[in-house]
Amino acid sequence: MTPPILGIFASAVTGGVSITSFESIATVSVGSGGSSSIEFTSIPGTYTHLQIRAIVRGTNNAESQVGQIQFNSDTTSGNYTVHDVYGDGSSVSAAGEAGGYTGGAIRALWFPCATALSNTFMAGVLDILDYKDTNKYKTVRRLIGWSQNSDGEEKISFGSHLWLSTSAITSIKLQPYSSGSFAQYSSFALYGIKGA
Repeated sequence: MTPPILGIFASAVTGGVSITSFESIATVSVGSGGSSSIEFTSIPGTYTHLQIRAIVRGTNNAESQVGQIQFNSDTTSGNYTVHDVYGDGSSVSAAGEAGGYTGGAIRALWFPCATALSNTFMAGVLDILDYKDTNKYKTVRRLIGWSQNSDGEEKISFGSHLWLSTSAITSIKLQPYSSGSFAQYSSFALYGIKGA
């Protein structure tokens, strides 16, 4: 079951699409021991857009870390772009990259890890627009964040990404960048949006 706040948040992000327009495709919940990556495969081409709703924590010995997303196992350098605005409770920054990370991926996640406040998880929504359209590149829009109430520090990030491919998206892989794993109780739910 999707937490109510994510359901409300998700319907707002997609620009007023009725909640009945969403259909669950798959959900992955991370078990004990964590997971180095999660992947949605054999995504049907029967929807207009896709949406990922995520609740994430990492295992790295750090306060936070970024994660990455790849489509159709494409690791081609330069095939992904990112435009990002992010804040930490005291300052705001912006960044843009034409080629994502080395190895071909986009920064799609930013989540708390082992030294962050215990049991703190990121909540986020990623919309993947026109995922099956073979006449255009694929756009992703993202809004994620979490709060560490013990020290008054908040984390928030929103931005957009582009996959420079006209191929229909049939698989999506998410993983921490460089090292570490998704921690137990992290959850990823993939939805199809029937119309917009």
